Amino acid sequence: MEIQDLEKAIREKEGYMSLAFPSLMRKVYVWMTMALAITGITAYGVATSPTLLQMIYGTRFAIWALIIAELALVFWISARIEKLSLTSATLLFILYSVINGATLSSIFFVYTPTAITKVFFITAGTFGVMALYGYFTKSDLSSWGKILMMGVLGLIIALLVNMFLKSAMMDLILSGIGVLVFTGLTAYDTQKIKQMLAMQTDMGEGAQKVALIGALSLYLDFINLFLYLLRFFGRGND
Repeated sequence: MEIQDLEKAIREKEGYMSLAFPSLMRKVYVWMTMALAITGITAYGVATSPTLLQMIYGTRFAIWALIIAELALVFWISARIEKLSLTSATLLFILYSVINGATLSSIFFVYTPTAITKVFFITAGTFGVMALYGYFTKSDLSSWGKILMMGVLGLIIALLVNMFLKSAMMDLILSGIGVLVFTGLTAYDTQKIKQMLAMQTDMGEGAQKVALIGALSLYLDFINLFLYLLRFFGRGND
């Protein structure tokens, strides 16, 4: 028994991960992929339905209601994840994916299908490389957190200001900054998720909710990276 305890202590000291870790990490990417698929299908469905387009874009109230609902859902899931059941949290994540898809349907009227497809693959490649970096790097990326969060806040403020200035050059610069910020967040969030899941000892509901929150974080990183790359590279494509 003492030898087993010694071996356990050594494994923990070396950063040993529980047997549940691989399954939990797979769940993160399964949930993220599911959410992206739901968002894409919803966006295309809305864009090709005159009835849904009229419902959403016929009045400003409808689109703003969807945007507010999106923000409320993200904050609600993040803040209440410990009190929500896994089923409820999953359903809310799916609902968020659907609403986000509805609001993103407008990209089909701004950019060509060729541009959207090309940028999607650029996003997938960039996301994949940075996720691998965040997973395998031995460097501690925790110091990136505050800088990247400040970058997100600065982007939001600058985008609101540019809504009034309508500067094409500023929009291009902000798009480039947005790409850098969410590229960095992909690596940072991947490492953080890996560390959180490594501490889980089983596949219980609590551990799976941690994986679900991780999936939501990476989903948001992917969507935002895609949108900023689309703004940056999608101009003038046919």
